[in-house]
Amino acid sequence: MIVSRPKLSWFENLYLPGIFQGMVITARHFIDQLRGRRKTTMQYPEEKWPMPDGYRGAPTLVRDEEGREKCVSCQLCEFICPPRAIRIHPGEIPLDSPHAKVEKAPKAFDIDMIRCIYCGLCEEVCPEEAIFLLKDYAITGLTRAEMVHDKAKLYELGGMLPKPIHKWDENK
Repeated sequence: MIVSRPKLSWFENLYLPGIFQGMVITARHFIDQLRGRRKTTMQYPEEKWPMPDGYRGAPTLVRDEEGREKCVSCQLCEFICPPRAIRIHPGEIPLDSPHAKVEKAPKAFDIDMIRCIYCGLCEEVCPEEAIFLLKDYAITGLTRAEMVHDKAKLYELGGMLPKPIHKWDENK
C-alpha cells in the first residue's frame, strides 16, 4: 500500500506555521507554570507519581501483627515464577519452639529482582498471603548482587500486614 503525501502550499513549505504552533504551546505551558495552574516538574525522589490500583511492583514478604513470618515454605511461588527469580530453602521449626505446630519456615528466601518480570503470579498463588507486591517503582542497586534480595531485605521492604492468617491458628 502506497500512501501519498499531501500537497503543501508555499506558506506551509516555509515551516513557519509549525514553528509558530510550537511557540504557542511553549508559551501556554510557561504562562500556566507562572500562574500555578499546572505543575510540570516533579522533584524526584522526594516526590513520586501516585501509582494506580492495578500496579504490580516488586514482590516482598510481610509479617503479621506480632512480627512472625507468614511464609510456610510451601514453595508455590517458586514453582509458579515464570523466570525462576524466586529461590526458597525450607527449614524446620525447632520442636521446643512455641510455634512447633507449623511444619516449615523458610531458612532462605531470595528474589532476583533483575530476573523478576513483575507478573504478580507469586502474590496470587500464596496461600498464606505472605508475599505482596510493592507500589514503589524505584528498586535500584549498583551491582547484580544488590539486586538479589534476601529474606531480611524482603521483610524490611514489606513490613507488617494485619490480616488474619492460618499458619498460627490453633484450630486449623
